[in-house]
Order: sequence, then C-alpha cells, then structure tokens
Amino acid sequence: MLQKIFATGALLCTSAMAFSQIAAVTPTIKPDEVTSTSTSSAPPPVEKKPLLAISGSVDAYYRYDFDKQPGNIRTSFTGTHNEFALGMASVKFEHTTGKVSAVLDLGFGQRAKDFAYTDDGITQAIKQLYVSYAAKDWLKFTAGTWATHVGYELLDPQANRNYSMSYMFTNGPFSHTGLKADITQGKHGVMVGISNPTDYRKPPSGFMNKKFFIAQYSYAASDKVKLYLNYVGGKNPDTSKGNQFDAVVTATINSKFGFGVNGTYSTVKPWDGVKNTDANNWYGAALYLNADPLPWFGLTLRSEYFSDKDGVKGIGSSLFANTLSANFKVDGFTLIPEFRIENAKDEIYLKSSGAPKKTAGSFILAAVYKF
Repeated sequence: MLQKIFATGALLCTSAMAFSQIAAVTPTIKPDEVTSTSTSSAPPPVEKKPLLAISGSVDAYYRYDFDKQPGNIRTSFTGTHNEFALGMASVKFEHTTGKVSAVLDLGFGQRAKDFAYTDDGITQAIKQLYVSYAAKDWLKFTAGTWATHVGYELLDPQANRNYSMSYMFTNGPFSHTGLKADITQGKHGVMVGISNPTDYRKPPSGFMNKKFFIAQYSYAASDKVKLYLNYVGGKNPDTSKGNQFDAVVTATINSKFGFGVNGTYSTVKPWDGVKNTDANNWYGAALYLNADPLPWFGLTLRSEYFSDKDGVKGIGSSLFANTLSANFKVDGFTLIPEFRIENAKDEIYLKSSGAPKKTAGSFILAAVYKF
C-alpha cells in the first residue's frame, strides 16, 4: 500500500512540475479553447517583427541609343548614350511603436536628384519622410512627403519590371508633401489629402502658394485583381490650373502570367495675365504584359500611347512606345536587358546626322540589387 501511495505522489509531483514549466512559456487560454494535445510539447513562439526595418537597393546601367542621340527618348532617369551610369543607392528605414510609425527613405545618385528636382543640396536625397498615426484599424493619418499615388510605375527600380520609365510616369506627379487620411472598409479604400503643389516639398518663394487636393479610391475585387482611381489638382506656382485623372488595374492570371493597365488624362489652364485660359491637355495609356515561365526568368512588354499635341509637356505630338524587358533573377539580384522602340506621328526624333525622323530606339542593360 505504501508503495502505491509513494508511486502516486511521485506521479503527481512530476505532473505538477511539468505543468508549471508549460504554464511559464505558454499563454493562458480559455477552457473552451483547450484541445487534446500532448502537454509535453509547447506551441512554437510567436515571431515578433523588429521595431526598425531596413531595406534598400542599388542599380546601375548601360544605355545605347540607336541614333546616338541621348535626348531622343524623353523619359526619366536614362538620358544617356553609350555610357555606363549609376542609377541610385537607396536605403529605407521604417519604425513602428504602437499606433505610430515613421518612414525615412533616402536615395543617392542621378535618379534621386531627378526625382527631387525642385530641391537643392542634401534635401535631394530625401525620397520620402513621413509620420503616420493609426487612429483606428480603418483610419490612418500621414504627414510629411511621400511618393505619388498616381500611375502604375514607381521610382525604385526593383519595384518595376521595365528599367526605363514610361511617358506617363515622367510627366505625372513624382511626390506630394502635406497631410492625408487613408480609410479602409473591407475591399474598399479611400485616400484624401491636402498638399503643396505637385513635387514641391517647399513652395517656391515669390510665386503663388496654393494647396493641391489629392485623392484615391481603391477596390480589391480579389487577391488577384485590384483597381485604383486617382486624382490630383490645384493651382500651380506659375498660376496655371492643373487637374489629372488616373486609373490603374492590376491582375494576376496565375503564377506565370499577369498584366497591368494604366490610363491618365491631364488638363492645364495657362494664365494669360488676367485669367486662366482654355485648357490644354495631355493623356496616355499603357498595357503591361508580364510572363514568368521560370522562377529565375521573366518578360515584360510595355506598350504605351502618349499624346501631347498641345505641347504642354514639350513634345507637341503623339507617339507609340514599345519596351521589351527580360528579368534574370538570382536572390535579390536582377539583370535587365531591354529593347525600346518608339514611333511618333511627327518627326520629333533626330538621326545621328541631326536630320529629323519619326522613329527612335535604344538598348539598356541594367543591374538591380535589393536587400
């Protein structure tokens, strides 16, 4: 009998010790949450996200213009011929504490300078700098400067599959500085905000200082199909009035195929010294076809139509541009060979001899690394 009592006591002590060890490393659960699992195996610990996240990229490229005219193709960041060139070294810091988060996104190089063309000196290195407060799960306020919501393409080269940029990206907004609110309800999202004139971190002294209104409506039909309707408008420092309407659709067909569509329409009412005159306009549309037949290899064809017949953007014609880019990927590294051919309604390009022509083309080999 004593042996049975001692054996029972030892068993109870052992069970109590085991339970105390499990309780020390596992959260308290409600009785109705208990399942028939073995007490000898604790659940895996919850992975905590770091308070400070750091990411970034570096890129460089070589470009050859078939007519030896670096200015034939008038889009951002790649205005060279027969040159190796540095793109941008970028580093992004993201910190979150409770409901408050902050982002400092820095870029160094010609790409960053062109992006922050209204700034001088060290402030040209600031791509984004903002603070956000999540008042509710469905409501967030952001103040500072951030990349535009307009368009399909982004500044960072690792975020695009084509290395050269579209005409819509080049002529649309780059960034906004001000205050905005993001509201999300289920599949729907709305952003509204007030900002300085487009691309100005600080309004230029001696010019008109009016604020712009910015807005976006987004709808996620599913994880694979998303729609964005964008707007930006206001009175520019030169007293002209501008309005831009933009739409983006992204769709993933399967793991190997997807596409994107972007369309934009912009009007500008110049100032004649007395009043704003009738509006001039420019507009464009682009289709992006993405194929990834292999995990390490992808292709993207961008076909863009761009019209600036009123000369608002200095082109004075319409054109059709096709860009075919291959993506060879190894971990965070992507090698991008790219061919681009453009055809315009008028002779807006130059031959190597300087004679005008209606077509232009170029080749780019770009290397992009992200971390």
